[in-house]
Amino acid sequence: MDASAKTQARSAAYLLLEGLTEIGIDYLFCNLGTDHAPLIEELANRRRLGAPVPKVIRCAHENTAAHMAGGYALVTGRGQGVLVHVDVGTANAANAMHNLLRTRIPVLLMAGKAPFTTANELTGTRDNYVHFIQEPFDQASLVRPYIKWEWTLPSGVVAKEALRRAHAIMHAEPQGPVYLMMHRETLTQELNEADIRCHEPSGPPARSVADPRDVAALAEKLLAAQNPILITSYGGRNPDTSKAIQALCEFAGIAVYEANPVNNISHEGPCFMGYQADEHVASVDVGLLVDVDVPWFPSCTEASPGSYWAQIDIDPLKTASPMWSFPANLRIQGDSARTLEMVLESLAAIATEKFRRDAAARLERLQALRAEHAAQAARLAAHKGSPNAINPHYLFAELGKLLESTDLIFDEAVSNGLPLVTQIPQPLPGTVLRVGGAGLGASGGMALGAKLAAPERMIVQVVGDGSFYFNVPTSVFAASRQYDLPFLSVVLDNSGWGAVKAATLKVFPEGHARETGEFEAALCPGVEFSRVAEAFGVHAEKLTDPTAVTDALSRCVKVVRDGRSALLHVRVTPI
Repeated sequence: MDASAKTQARSAAYLLLEGLTEIGIDYLFCNLGTDHAPLIEELANRRRLGAPVPKVIRCAHENTAAHMAGGYALVTGRGQGVLVHVDVGTANAANAMHNLLRTRIPVLLMAGKAPFTTANELTGTRDNYVHFIQEPFDQASLVRPYIKWEWTLPSGVVAKEALRRAHAIMHAEPQGPVYLMMHRETLTQELNEADIRCHEPSGPPARSVADPRDVAALAEKLLAAQNPILITSYGGRNPDTSKAIQALCEFAGIAVYEANPVNNISHEGPCFMGYQADEHVASVDVGLLVDVDVPWFPSCTEASPGSYWAQIDIDPLKTASPMWSFPANLRIQGDSARTLEMVLESLAAIATEKFRRDAAARLERLQALRAEHAAQAARLAAHKGSPNAINPHYLFAELGKLLESTDLIFDEAVSNGLPLVTQIPQPLPGTVLRVGGAGLGASGGMALGAKLAAPERMIVQVVGDGSFYFNVPTSVFAASRQYDLPFLSVVLDNSGWGAVKAATLKVFPEGHARETGEFEAALCPGVEFSRVAEAFGVHAEKLTDPTAVTDALSRCVKVVRDGRSALLHVRVTPI
């Protein structure tokens, strides 16, 4: 080691950890393996030296680790690191990468690679059985469909440069995961600090702004519209987008729907009409698709040939999807919040008295419809259900009374998702959250990551019994206990996969499966889900009596607010 502090020999692992702190990685959500020995050694070394390192959160399963990073990034807007074990750890994290890409969440996934030397040619050589079998031809192929960037670190000389590149790409819109692989021999490589180039932090590019000519064209269309509509899905990802949607729609009398909601907008405005726009699409003359992936199902709903559709999105072409089959007469690429603000400014400048009268009349009709929707929601929640068949609408209505506007709900209720959002219409954007992907098992890890990022907020996971299995609950509850991250888990036990049964009936409404009642959707009967939670010190209850709903929910919410996780196993209406 040289005398000068600037010419000390440092390992690539040391420099990598230093680089992670420099780009703002606060946490490493880890499932560790033999490939991580150099990183584990340098974590201990940097702590010994008093040098900063990311905090390590050890997770018993990669699904938990990756979704925790997602939950943290969702709340803070800052992508974090996930460290997994070679190809098998990458495979276990692939489900989460799919979810994070579709939800536009930045995460840096890092994995070791099996050592490439076999006879001590370099430090870190193969010395374990798994090192000979964990070297596939193309490790990155396990997650390539779900990542924006990938690389194998060739040398510690460029470790910091690679991290800055990964950091910028994962935060650039549309945000999403990136993947960095590292051999053990590379991480043990010794380098002179004087040879390492300094790199200034380089963030993602500024969000693009819409072309004013496109904005003006859309404003002209809205000026003449008689039955306009706006459909969004993750408009609440940016609170400013939610505000802009509400402002434009109130000014122009535009009905707003959340189709397959991911990040909720505010539901307080007079124009919010619910979650299913399908039956209204055919009569629309001007429609806006704002931050939405699937506004309706074309197999069931068809837009009028004479209607005009404008799409506003940071990624209007949906470049991560091979096909996207929805109408778009005008595609406006840019920050949705700013684009909608520009549309409102342009529309206000050309608004005629007739337009203002028509918009006011539409707004009055929408307010009347909102009152009808509220009455219908109350009717759906009025019946409590029966023993072992509690009405989900009633359950969620009672839960909503106990929650504050800032509490975060992670929705993985699947077939009971519509009752959830119907009965708990959160007033603040980004407080009812669902992953945009199809990978089950996200809500537990996301809830933990959100709690880590916002310890002052109440976190609620609502999960079906089928989805509960995919969450690897032993891993979730272990992390909750180990890192003191209390949350409420509400497990809706309807005895099976309701979505599987519903899908079969959609395709074959009068088929043999319906006739025989054999939908291959029933799960193991009589499971005591509360016992799983109790093994990790979680307060757990089973709820079968509808008359006990309010008291059970109250107890569980109080337990969580007092600092301990709780699970409520609820027997709801069977599939």
